[in-house]
Amino acid sequence: MDRPEDSAAENTEFERLLDELVSGDRRLHELPAELPASEAARIRRIALERKLGVSLARTGEYTLDAGRAASRHCENFIGAAQIPIGITGPLSVRGRYVAPDEELYVPLATTEGALIASTNRGCRAIREAGGAVVRVEDVGMTRAPVFRSRGIEDTQRFLHWVDENQDRIREITESTSNHLELLEIRSQVFGSSIYLRFRFRTGDAMGMNMATVACDRVIRDLIEPETGLPCLALSGNFCVDKKPSAINFLEGRGKRVWAEVELSGDILEGSLRTSARDLVEVQYRKNLLGSIAAGSMGYNAHFANILAAFFIATGQDVAQVVEGSMGVTTIEARGEDGVIAAVYMPDLPLGAVGGGTALDTQAEALAMIGVSPGAGPRAGEKGAAAMRLAEIVGATVLAGELSLLAAFTSSDLARAHQELGRGPVQE
Repeated sequence: MDRPEDSAAENTEFERLLDELVSGDRRLHELPAELPASEAARIRRIALERKLGVSLARTGEYTLDAGRAASRHCENFIGAAQIPIGITGPLSVRGRYVAPDEELYVPLATTEGALIASTNRGCRAIREAGGAVVRVEDVGMTRAPVFRSRGIEDTQRFLHWVDENQDRIREITESTSNHLELLEIRSQVFGSSIYLRFRFRTGDAMGMNMATVACDRVIRDLIEPETGLPCLALSGNFCVDKKPSAINFLEGRGKRVWAEVELSGDILEGSLRTSARDLVEVQYRKNLLGSIAAGSMGYNAHFANILAAFFIATGQDVAQVVEGSMGVTTIEARGEDGVIAAVYMPDLPLGAVGGGTALDTQAEALAMIGVSPGAGPRAGEKGAAAMRLAEIVGATVLAGELSLLAAFTSSDLARAHQELGRGPVQE
């Protein structure tokens, strides 16, 4: 039982820390390390409320593990931003890591009214067609440090050394993780700048941190000491991370995904309220010609919408939606009144472990779709959980594309947003 004098001392210490934060004598990250993460968050919230004249009561209402969040995911932790999670499905996927008879209920976290209802309509059409065929290639995660040479001859000696020492480079990089496999090192030179694009296979992890640690180790322990050339930045933007890029579009990054479904005229009319002719034309004029007119690198309707909602729900790095949204949607006539619709996603970084996947609600979302090491039809295969995750993403993105494009042909888009995004608030 706490003694009164203990409580008084704690209150005095609490107020002292608050006063120091508010006055600026102590910075937000300088609270005592021994404070529990939830208590440190509470002190920061109250200090900000006093300093800014706002209420952070709702920010302080959360169910996640504060200790984990504060130590691994978020500095100066004060609480959580809540985003509604809805379910789309059941979704039928004919993949190698998802069994055809599985019914998938896919969690999406979004604030955009109509997005989940729309994707649900696409799921229904795919289900009625017997499922989406999905295939995934593990292209590998990249990291590209930049070095500075003294000129062309110096550069050539450096690149020759890299080529001659591939085995030593591989030994050091792969020693940093049991899950890491070096696939290649590709070079690019501009003037005295040398870029080495390392590409790794990373198992079930998205692998950006693994690749970064491996590159840092081999640069410090081997490349710089033996070549004498300095590494100026661990990432020289030739990776390319969290930016649209031609190299990732052409060569891929993370996972490369293909998903397709063949839809009959009956399904187009009954589930999507469209026709083959209308769907093919809107795809051609919107996704192809419209994207060309804009100089876009995404020849699709809204990959980013589905990816952002899926990434938030399952604990992925949301900023990588930027590169993931590159890709192509195609719709071709098939038979008398049907179509074959497909999406191609060349640059999809995601993981089944690591990062935000261990946070409480994100872990529940992954469990909902059966994504965990040791689960699924190929449970014993290295990286199978991440491949399953990519198959589900591909099929969900295809569902979203189908429904939105069909909505353009039937003038349903504005009406759906009016009804679902601006409708009366339910009590």
